[in-house]
Amino acid sequence: MFATQDTILKLLTLCALAHSITALALQERSPTPGGSAPLDSSHKYLIVRGEAPSGSQEHVEFDNAATLLLRAFKNQQIPASGALEECSAPSHKATFSGYDYVILLGMLVISLGIGIFYGFFQKGGSSSNEFLLGSEMSIFPVTLSLTTSFITAIELLGNPSEMYFQGTQFVLIVIPMVLVIPVAVKIFYPIYFKMELTSCYEYLGIRFGKEIRILGAVLYVIQMCFYTAVAVLAPAIALSKATGLDTKIAVVLIYVVCVFYSSQGGMKAVVIADSFQAAVLAVSLVLIVGLGCFYSGNPIQVFQTASEHNRLEFFNMDPDPTTRHTVWSVVIGGFFYWTSLFCTNQASVQKCLSLKSLRLAKIALGFAIIGLIAVFLLNFYTGLMVFTHYADCDPLTAGRISATDQLLPYYVINTYEHISSVAGIFVAGIFAASLGTVASALNSLSAVTCEDLLVNGMNIKISPEKGATYAKWMSLGFGIASFGLVFIVEHLGGVLQATLTLNGLIGGVTLGLFVLGIACKQANTKGAFYGGLLSLALVIFVGVVAQIVSVEQPALPTSIDQCDCHVNITNIIGSLLTEPVDIIEEGGFTSWPIFRLSYMWYSMIGCLLTVFLGWLISLIIDFIQRRNVLKITGKGIDNPAVSEEIFKSDSQVQYTTTTVIADPRESTSDEGHVNHAIRMDDE
Repeated sequence: MFATQDTILKLLTLCALAHSITALALQERSPTPGGSAPLDSSHKYLIVRGEAPSGSQEHVEFDNAATLLLRAFKNQQIPASGALEECSAPSHKATFSGYDYVILLGMLVISLGIGIFYGFFQKGGSSSNEFLLGSEMSIFPVTLSLTTSFITAIELLGNPSEMYFQGTQFVLIVIPMVLVIPVAVKIFYPIYFKMELTSCYEYLGIRFGKEIRILGAVLYVIQMCFYTAVAVLAPAIALSKATGLDTKIAVVLIYVVCVFYSSQGGMKAVVIADSFQAAVLAVSLVLIVGLGCFYSGNPIQVFQTASEHNRLEFFNMDPDPTTRHTVWSVVIGGFFYWTSLFCTNQASVQKCLSLKSLRLAKIALGFAIIGLIAVFLLNFYTGLMVFTHYADCDPLTAGRISATDQLLPYYVINTYEHISSVAGIFVAGIFAASLGTVASALNSLSAVTCEDLLVNGMNIKISPEKGATYAKWMSLGFGIASFGLVFIVEHLGGVLQATLTLNGLIGGVTLGLFVLGIACKQANTKGAFYGGLLSLALVIFVGVVAQIVSVEQPALPTSIDQCDCHVNITNIIGSLLTEPVDIIEEGGFTSWPIFRLSYMWYSMIGCLLTVFLGWLISLIIDFIQRRNVLKITGKGIDNPAVSEEIFKSDSQVQYTTTTVIADPRESTSDEGHVNHAIRMDDE
């Protein structure tokens, strides 16, 4: 058995504490009235070991040593510290002002107003196509809406904390964003526009059949329902801890607003509201960075401080796939992740299809990715800026915050408390990102449900006049379902990270189905169906087990040397001792290297595994079907489907197989009609 990294950190902390109070801990004390009993001299030298099993003698000695150190430290009071307040219990906490609430509520009211206008006063939207696709929208709002679709509140809070605690290796995630552009505009979107789709999963139905279309739609529904719940809950919790906003109030506000304008106004309301929210988000990011240049340091100081504390890392070329972030995992794994989001995610595809032509869609997608890169880089720089501000007094170690995602809200609320409305603009930007994510998801979920599940899967005939009504009710229903999932996920603790991992895994399998249909001529319906299901089961098993047995990545060193408050070391050590000492048993399938892979590889594994298994199963099924079409032995005809009249003629027996051809121009669907929709000129 061996101790985990957490165990080693606990032991090192204990040893450091023991070293600092050795003189006190080992000296003999005379009993004092009302004081503690003298320390036992037999405990002068204790071997502290963390690998012993619970209940053993060594484990008991470990607990005794820890208790001894804590008691000795409590007896040693530093007189000067009495004049300082506790860092974890400040006498003054920054909170939202009336101006902040006005700004936040103003943003929500304007978003509601957009839904009211397009739902009740704007003509149009009476058919399903107009409601779901917006009926040929202009390029500028669609570009802004696409940008906000890929920016979630989780990333706005998580990216700065990643820079602060882990360094800058993750910055390279912007490289695969650029690499995805030619793949999207040359391969995927020309197919979608030629087929005049409402749902991108219609392609899977034409290429493979109804079963694969339903499979892709169901995977998307599961993925987005859980993802929207997490995308709302995670920032709501972080904001509530840092700003004092009630978590449930934040969640209710987000859902009420976005469910209303997405269900009443349709795609037009979603796109226009996203454009407004993109402006709010941009103002908040630029404002925080601009103020940070005066209060936290200019860019030269920021990068110099980051370099001195080993935060700058861009070229970690470690080939080990278990390393969390390297050049290979971030660029290659990120390429598959972003391809699944840009090219096979209904929320993004649906917005591009709302434009008038393929040329406009290509332009909108390109500018959306450029805007996304700019937002990410600003967000990454904010993390380094916050680190410069807290380089000598880490708020997490000092007890000011309890989780890494609370770092940026705490910085904004406390640093700019004296500047009116800054906190309100910042929180409005976080809410805007959540609204854009959820509203786009709800509109795309209603499109997938109506087109792929009801019409295609259940053969329910929906007239164009009733299509918009069905879509509105579907959007409302998914909003309520996602809202209910928030309170389920809230009580599951560690499921938050597992759900985000599940999002990447499902996206990789879905991308694999599309690649299989486009690139593999031999792929057929059964191969895609069984290959997709088998790949999904395998990657989810690997991802879930990896989340269960994974050890949290230790953060880079931080300092509390120059805090203007008293850091309660007793509480820090006490919290370490109350945490369980994880003992990992050697052996067993959970120790396999595949369960320690970086999460950045999950999308690639899901995609490639789906393509390989789908292709292999297709070849096997094709071979079996060829053998079964005509099986002739020396005793005669074994297949009753073949008439004996065939063998009386001199003509050669002709037979066909059920192999589906990758080029849609040469194939027919299961219903027997030729697919003319995607006869494209070769580019």
